[in-house]
Amino acid sequence: MIKAIIFDLDGTLLNRDESVKVFIAEQYERLNELLNHIPKEEYIQRFIELDNRGYVWKDKVYKQLINEFSIQGITWEELLEDYLTYFKENCVPFPKLLETLEKLKQDNYLIGMITNGKGQFQMDNVKALKIDSYIDSILISDWEGVKKPDPIIFKRASERLKVYPEECVFIGDHPEKDVRAARDGGMIGIWKRDDQWNEVEAEYVIDELDEIPAIIQQINSVSS
Repeated sequence: MIKAIIFDLDGTLLNRDESVKVFIAEQYERLNELLNHIPKEEYIQRFIELDNRGYVWKDKVYKQLINEFSIQGITWEELLEDYLTYFKENCVPFPKLLETLEKLKQDNYLIGMITNGKGQFQMDNVKALKIDSYIDSILISDWEGVKKPDPIIFKRASERLKVYPEECVFIGDHPEKDVRAARDGGMIGIWKRDDQWNEVEAEYVIDELDEIPAIIQQINSVSS
């Protein structure tokens, strides 16, 4: 029987693609005196390309932007600091996020999170989404010293929740780092569909967060 639902953050609960678009447009306006020699859409588009959906840390992104656009009067460190300070103010949740977590809590499931990323930055985003009060255990790779897809971090998550891995589902958008890694860690992997991937091996697939309670019921009915 499933006792715990563990989530990835970026691309699963946090609509990171939309959040980045909102943030970088705001950054352009906030620092307009220094950036107005660059067309706004060009600045936004290039940031998104270099960011590579969060897989490139922003020190490299901002160094590249400064070089490409000959940005003067501000350092890459200051641009990075602006990112760390203001990104959390632009966090866009996926639809039905709070309602889904509320329902899972009402149904007495434990809720966990495993996310790769910088510790305080990811925790700030969790708090910005107003979901920290729903989550029983949060593991962030920076603070854990281990990251997905290493099975150790999945095992550690189940231990913190005081359940067995086979009593957990893990929900994420990445076929390897989330779905397969969860399976390798002894959990059931649920894929939250992302259009950039095709032919993903997953026993269970969701498009929207509010599909989760019914999927958990389905899994429990099969196992009982």
